[in-house]
Amino acid sequence: MNACPATPSAIALPALLAAGEQRLSADEIYPRLFDAILEQRLAPGTALTEQALGQAFGVSRTVIRRVLGRLSDQQVVVQRPAHTARLAAPDPQQARQVLSARRLAETTLIGLAARRTSAPRIRQLRELIARERKHHEQGHRCTAIRLGGEFHLKLAEMADNAPLTRFLNGLVPMTSLIIAQYETQPCEHCAWQEHAALVDALEDGDSEAALQLMHQHLDRIEAKLSLD
Repeated sequence: MNACPATPSAIALPALLAAGEQRLSADEIYPRLFDAILEQRLAPGTALTEQALGQAFGVSRTVIRRVLGRLSDQQVVVQRPAHTARLAAPDPQQARQVLSARRLAETTLIGLAARRTSAPRIRQLRELIARERKHHEQGHRCTAIRLGGEFHLKLAEMADNAPLTRFLNGLVPMTSLIIAQYETQPCEHCAWQEHAALVDALEDGDSEAALQLMHQHLDRIEAKLSLD
């Protein structure tokens, strides 16, 4: 499967993100930029200039500033006075901290989700997995990565704990950036299969199995990274 095409600088942002649309609001631009990060279409450290993004989306720099501020709150974008905003590029120590924080969040959330399962929620998760599998099998790695991230965020919503869900909402794109930087080997066991096994355990009401499967899933993510 081909790697996701990364954008090395802000120059290519208009072609990558604009899609010919104009007058988008900050609330409409944010998920598009967020998805581009999840799909690893923006390389860690990419410069995100207000002017380039404004041209890309046909909006003012004020609108872009609100979007970047929101991503900065999630620590996905790094903003410093008198410097161009950049996509985060975690060093190995920061990467380990992010992965550790994500494990704490996800293992807590899976326990909460196990107590709040319902047929409609299970169906939503399975629909996401079906889309993830389809794109994986078609070789659309970038889209499959994004849908895999969406699965974890949907699972967090199912847990019905807003602070933890917001916390994870920043850790998922950070994990995508970490994988883009430090992945050394492809995952032999597809993420959608691991997600499907998690949903099976939740549907069966087996919270202990779901917790174990989540640990194994996160173990596999970390095993393919070189952080030494």
